[in-house]
Amino acid sequence: MLLKTPIALSMALALSAASFCLTTVPAQAASSEVAPASNPFYQPSSLPLQYPPFDKIKDSDFAPAFDRGMADHLKEVEAIANNPEPATFDNTILAMERSGQLLGRSRGVFSNLTGTNTNDALKKLEASYSPKFAAHNDSVYLNAPLFSRIKSLYDNRGSLGLDAQSVRLVERYHTDFVRAGSNLTEAQKTRVKAINAQLATLATKFSQNVLAEVNDSALFVDKRADLVGLSDDEIDKLAESAREKGQPGKYRIALLNTTIQPLLPQLDHRALRERLHKASIVRGSRGNQWDNRAIVSSVTKLRAERAAIMGYPNYAAFGLAEQTAKNPEAVNKMLAQIAPAAVANARKEGAVLQAMIDREQKAKGKKSFALAPWDWSYYTEKVRKAQYDFDEKQLKPYLELNNVLEKGVFYAVTKLYGVTFKRRSDLPVYQEDVTVYEAFNEDGSQLAFVIVDPYARSSKRGGAWMNSYVNQSELMGTKPVVAFHLNIDKPTAGKPALMTWDDTNTAFHEFGHVLHGMFSNVRYPYFSGTRVPRDFVEFPSQVNEMWATWPSILANYAVHWQTGEVMPKELLAKVLSATKFNQGFITTSYLGSAMLDQRWHQVAADKLPEADGVMAYEAKALKDVGLNYAAVPPRYRTTYFSHIMGGYAAGYYAYIWSEVLDAGTVKWIESHGGLTRANGDRFRDKLLSRGGSKDAMQLYRDFSEQEPNIQPLLERRGLIAK
Repeated sequence: MLLKTPIALSMALALSAASFCLTTVPAQAASSEVAPASNPFYQPSSLPLQYPPFDKIKDSDFAPAFDRGMADHLKEVEAIANNPEPATFDNTILAMERSGQLLGRSRGVFSNLTGTNTNDALKKLEASYSPKFAAHNDSVYLNAPLFSRIKSLYDNRGSLGLDAQSVRLVERYHTDFVRAGSNLTEAQKTRVKAINAQLATLATKFSQNVLAEVNDSALFVDKRADLVGLSDDEIDKLAESAREKGQPGKYRIALLNTTIQPLLPQLDHRALRERLHKASIVRGSRGNQWDNRAIVSSVTKLRAERAAIMGYPNYAAFGLAEQTAKNPEAVNKMLAQIAPAAVANARKEGAVLQAMIDREQKAKGKKSFALAPWDWSYYTEKVRKAQYDFDEKQLKPYLELNNVLEKGVFYAVTKLYGVTFKRRSDLPVYQEDVTVYEAFNEDGSQLAFVIVDPYARSSKRGGAWMNSYVNQSELMGTKPVVAFHLNIDKPTAGKPALMTWDDTNTAFHEFGHVLHGMFSNVRYPYFSGTRVPRDFVEFPSQVNEMWATWPSILANYAVHWQTGEVMPKELLAKVLSATKFNQGFITTSYLGSAMLDQRWHQVAADKLPEADGVMAYEAKALKDVGLNYAAVPPRYRTTYFSHIMGGYAAGYYAYIWSEVLDAGTVKWIESHGGLTRANGDRFRDKLLSRGGSKDAMQLYRDFSEQEPNIQPLLERRGLIAK
């Protein structure tokens, strides 16, 4: 997943998904309080590549930097808007690109830290400043004189003597201002501002509730015997976690934000599996202080109302207009092509699992039971072992974190692009487990810094993602500083960090986003790195997943952490042969969330439920689209579906939409020699380096020399025969 804003605000604001919902309270001038000159945000960082001075940044630095940053930015915007000279590309568009530097620096670091290492002070600041940032955004986007200048340039863009990238920049600015409401009446603008302010506050509250619920919902287990199936090391880690939480003698199972929890495949004790699953799926709907049902109701209604004001029938129509899909009908058509085959495959897989349950219970002389969601992962591993003669436990000793990262992810990048990495121990970090690498081009020139944050912790949100601290731009003379986040379990002292296969694939995926940011080679900040349509941004990262199973790459990193033995060829062959295994479940679970997202956003406000009807609405939505197979729950249920409360609203389909492009690209690469520098250089030159400077689908065509085709995706997932 990429941490990304719904609309890229190019003025170096580095807005977070939660805060940039185009929200508003009346625009406020900055506080008159003068912050100390030592505030580290007041000047660009003096560290290489403007790397953030984490060792100098205090929680108390943010508010003064925000206040001064907004005040400075408003002065810059007013100067541009009220310039007595006629509007030109330089005095309007480029001036906007250069504006807001202090606000961008401080907000960029803040929004990243609230996701990676938050605390009570940062949470309070986040809640307090979300509506203020929304008001600030509106004060820029709804500035009538400024829009008048931008519109005049847009109307005459063909006669300004600009190159293609500059013309596109003018067009994007005009589109963003129109979509923010610059063409609305004053009464409509006033209502949009009020909606935006509410959305900013609600999105922040939702995000904070999700994190609090994950931590509060952890299970405490009394008996070691109930943990049969886990290794001694894993059980010891659960005991240590319980001790840290003041429960010595017990065992604490922490939850991740997905519906299906990672320990379900291993736990032999069915009652504990059921307890763990049920704790997972009720998050956000328990009636406690972190209940998100009212927030979901309010957010979806407000979004629908705002879309109607903008002239669209629903929020999905508004949101998709700027994506490569263009409209809800295209998304519905694509999802409808996949759903029947996915559910059919899932039911076939479920029948196989049920047969195994029946045989197992009969052998024990016990009455059988019906397959339930908490059984799926457990019996899937049994079937995997029976069909392919291996299970996930066999893989983990060969998937040690540093090997996966340096001998796998980095090694693939070197082979494809000639880029090398060197660890930097002299740069400050925001948390002790974080490491920093410097990336170099083949000629030895400096390319970027990559911050690696691998472990889960209570102060970090769930999932995996990439984000940027410094964006590449020729105009600003900056090179990338990007970050790469996973959520794997931190081992106990002296033990290795062993990853699952899913963790490993995720690492390659997220580093695909890193490459997109790291290889950026554009002129303007607006187009830098991953600032592309939401349903295109996952495409390069999904392509990078192909190298996780590429034989020469896998053989280089998949080595036993104790013996150094390379993963046996027989085990490797089993891994590769099992890639389509369980795809019915995986695809159906994903589609459940993707279609839920569309059902929440493809209706008018008066068709959406109140808080007490949220879960019933979810159940009906899944039933209506044929995804109510009880044994396969959606990957995210509505009340902890953070994607759609942030930057992926009406956009969770993007993963599978992008995979259509990915599957076609992988076929192209395989047919042109696979892991070669020529293929890597082509992908870098024609796509990864271009950011948003060119139409996204044209970038795809430039590289792959073909139109998108869903067939390779269906074949890859085993949903149809080749």
